[in-house]
Amino acid sequence: MQNILNVKEKLETQAKNEFALAAAKEREEEAKLLALKARRDEHEAVLKGLVGAELDITSIKEAEDGLEVIKYHIGQQELNLAAARQELEVARQKLTAAMQDRKTHERLKEREFEVFKQEEAAKESKEIDELVSYRFGSEDQH
Repeated sequence: MQNILNVKEKLETQAKNEFALAAAKEREEEAKLLALKARRDEHEAVLKGLVGAELDITSIKEAEDGLEVIKYHIGQQELNLAAARQELEVARQKLTAAMQDRKTHERLKEREFEVFKQEEAAKESKEIDELVSYRFGSEDQH
């Protein structure tokens, strides 16, 4: 039973590691998205400045194109973040299942040990009864 419990603990540790990696990836993807949104905001501010200043159609068009590229990257990053969050959820479910499985085996081991202790106590009690019966039996014969 201990061998099974050891395996379950190793599986739980592995699930914890996978969860930690998935959480780190999710945080990394979130940071990338925030950085892209900050760049978008900067480009929007530049574009507003260009539109409000002396009209330079080429600069405005370049700024608009740059803004569209950043918006595209934001969309892609949002997909990456959604995928990372999905991986995190799968890792969370695996970890939860591994923890429940380990706890179940711990309880089974504890119950098995309690049964063992009861059996040993019963054996000991039987041996004591036999000893007492033998002593009384041999004293009665004398």
